[in-house]
Amino acid sequence: MGTIKTSGIIISESNLGDYDKMLTMLTPGLGKISCVAKGARRPRSALLAGTQLFCFGEYMMYKGSNTYNINSVEPIEIFYNLRTDLDKLNYAIEITKIVRDVTDENENCYKILQMLLNTLYTLSETDKNIDLVSWMHCTFNSKESVAVGFRNYKEAKLLCFLGFTPRIMEWVNCKEKNNLKYFSLKNDGFKCENCGRLDKGAISISESTVSAIRYIVMAPAKKLFSFSLKDESLNELKLVSKLYFDDKLER
Repeated sequence: MGTIKTSGIIISESNLGDYDKMLTMLTPGLGKISCVAKGARRPRSALLAGTQLFCFGEYMMYKGSNTYNINSVEPIEIFYNLRTDLDKLNYAIEITKIVRDVTDENENCYKILQMLLNTLYTLSETDKNIDLVSWMHCTFNSKESVAVGFRNYKEAKLLCFLGFTPRIMEWVNCKEKNNLKYFSLKNDGFKCENCGRLDKGAISISESTVSAIRYIVMAPAKKLFSFSLKDESLNELKLVSKLYFDDKLER
C-alpha cells in the first residue's frame, strides 16, 4: 500500500524497544488507529514533537500488517499548556481515555475529533471552569451522535454522537413543553412535574439545567463551551450527565 496522508491527534503513547514509540491516533476518516513511530524517542528525531500525547498534526504514514508506520509529521497544535497544570493534564488524560473506549478503526470520527480538539483547546487556552469543561463533552448526543462525554458537557455531547440523544423538547407522553422539571433515565429525556413524581428514578432539575442540556445537545461542537452555569445547575448537570452516561454504556 502507498503512503497515506491524514490529520490526527495522539490519544495514547507508550515506549517500544529502545527508541521507538507505539501510538494510538484518532483520525477523521480512518478512525482510531495504532501507529509505530520508529526512532521517535531519539533526542534529535524529526518525529519527537509530533508523536507526543495530545499532539494534533498532519501525518504521512504507510500501513503495515498490523499497524501504521509514521514517516513524517507536521505538528499543528501540541496543547503545551496542558502540561503545565496538573488538574488540566489529568482531565485531558481522562478525556482521551474515554475517546479510546468509544471509537474504532475504519469509522468516521470527524465529529468526535472536532469535539476533542475543541475540548483540549478550551482546557489549554482559556480559564473556563474545569468542572464545566470536563463534564460537558460526552453525555447527550448518537454513535454518529454520542458526544463522548468528556465529563459533563462532553459526556453529554459524546453520547449524542454515539446515538443516544435524549428527548429534549417535550415529554412524549403528555406533550408538555414548558413545565419540564425532571430528567428520566428510564425514558431518556425530560418529564413534566406530574409525570416526574411518578418516576422513582427521575432526577429533579432546574429550568437552567433543562436549558443547558438542550443547548449541549443542539449546539455545534465549536460553540459547546460558550455559556456558563451557576454551581447549583452545574451540580445537577454533573449528576444527570454521569448517570445517563453510565446507563448508556451499560446497555
